[in-house]
Amino acid sequence: MRLRKLMALALLLACIGGKSVAQTAPYEPSAENLRSRAEFADMKFGIFLHWGIYSMFAQGEWYLQNSGTDRNEYAKAADAFYPHRFDAKKWVEAFKDAGAKYVCFTTRHHDGFSMWKTDASDYNIVDASPFHRDVVGELAAACHDADMRLHLYYSHIDWTREDYPAGRTGLRTGKKPENANWAHYYDFMNKQLTELLTRYGKIGAIWFDGFWDHDSDSIPFDWQLRPQYDMIHRLQPACLIGNNHHEAIKDGEDIQIFERDLPGENTAGFVEKAASVSRLPLETCQTMNGMWGYKVVDQNYKSVAQIVQLLINTSGKGANLLLNIGPQPNGELPATALERLKGVGKWLREYGETIYGTTAGDMMPQPWGAITRKGNVQYVHITDNALAGKPLTLTLNSKVKSVSVFGTTQKLPFKQSKDKTLTLTIPTHPETIDYIIEVRN
Repeated sequence: MRLRKLMALALLLACIGGKSVAQTAPYEPSAENLRSRAEFADMKFGIFLHWGIYSMFAQGEWYLQNSGTDRNEYAKAADAFYPHRFDAKKWVEAFKDAGAKYVCFTTRHHDGFSMWKTDASDYNIVDASPFHRDVVGELAAACHDADMRLHLYYSHIDWTREDYPAGRTGLRTGKKPENANWAHYYDFMNKQLTELLTRYGKIGAIWFDGFWDHDSDSIPFDWQLRPQYDMIHRLQPACLIGNNHHEAIKDGEDIQIFERDLPGENTAGFVEKAASVSRLPLETCQTMNGMWGYKVVDQNYKSVAQIVQLLINTSGKGANLLLNIGPQPNGELPATALERLKGVGKWLREYGETIYGTTAGDMMPQPWGAITRKGNVQYVHITDNALAGKPLTLTLNSKVKSVSVFGTTQKLPFKQSKDKTLTLTIPTHPETIDYIIEVRN
């Protein structure tokens, strides 16, 4: 009996913190998972959606944290959340017309409000709001009908539940730290993840966020990621797992995420620890304006040209672009966002061949543009109009057979040295978002 009690105590200690004592074999992805990775890497463009009751305050998705509002007062917004103009089919039609290949939706953000009918908590859009509709369910149905891949964002942290052991955020919402219970919270998360992966058909990926909440702990916090990852892969072997932790990839992950930055860069200041670019499929997430969630005063939307050039540079790094929109509290997508999507879609219908299904070119993105590759063809995207009529030198890895203007029969003269450095002159042309040169090896 004493031995059994000691074993139980050891198991409990392993669950609530410190280093896990169990040794787990390295993760080996299934054949379905590897196919899913390859498909994902070819998609290149997805739409991110940050939407929850925080849209009611119109101050962005971090309103609860930034304002220091009491969690119980904040939760009252759920009783007024009635997004009567939400139409999942119209959303997906707009995304498809924009040339997006997948959607990533925030099922539950840091404020803890679930956007589906979950049995694990009544703090959800069906039970706690007058809307009484399962948004995740409707969006999943619309995506499946339109052959649009669906990814689901899920926050690892919660600013409202007392069982979540708070890190450096969510400290002013009225939670009692002494009520933290990691084992209970971990079980809650896994119940919710099981619902998401068993009720809504094929899910392309689970997109985790919040690991960074404990990056300042004096003792490393054990998130128990691997058992959770294994559970996800058991439920849906093809489902990819990504984690926005700003660190090197962890065992069990299938994609690598970079927030507001191209892979290998740290202009946004999020990569505080070593996060070398892995060989996994890569994804850059970026906002269309300044915020992730809806903020009424934020009208600083990127232009169509800026979005296209961001997509080009991301593709030039061999990564996907996950472009965010914050839907309004009434369920509509902002008109400016829809207008931008139409412009991006128009460009992709004409030039998508140079983006979809490509890998990084021989050179990483440069101030003048970027290069993408498909087989023996490299697409040189010139986004700097000042280069028109001027020479361009490219450092390539293979011998060039021909150079032409994309979409035309116009051949361009070029010189290539013994070290494969290519020199050509960019033809004069009217100002454009992107002037594309096709280089065949």
